[in-house]
Amino acid sequence: MENCLFCRIIAGEIPSSKVYEDEHVFAFRDIDPQAPTHILIVPKAHCDSVMDASAETVGHMADAAKLLAVREGLNEKGFRLVINTGDEGGQSVKHLHLHLLGGRSMQWPPG
Repeated sequence: MENCLFCRIIAGEIPSSKVYEDEHVFAFRDIDPQAPTHILIVPKAHCDSVMDASAETVGHMADAAKLLAVREGLNEKGFRLVINTGDEGGQSVKHLHLHLLGGRSMQWPPG
């Protein structure tokens, strides 16, 4: 999708702090981090939300998150994975993305 922010990041049209890429997903540091580690993991194929995603896509995103959690040293103390869906769910970019947050104690509810 030509106007999708994340599609443009994946295509290299908009700079990002890439931390991981494979044939299915692209991961980069959030520009407005909500934790010391805040990485966005997005499928390369555009998908509006988790409601449009296959289990395989979401599973691959989760596998990338596990790998990144180990690389970032989050696996020992813990981390949070979040997928916001729709306007009321807090989804600000209409391209499925998984937030990997860690490096501080997480509270519930998140606010």
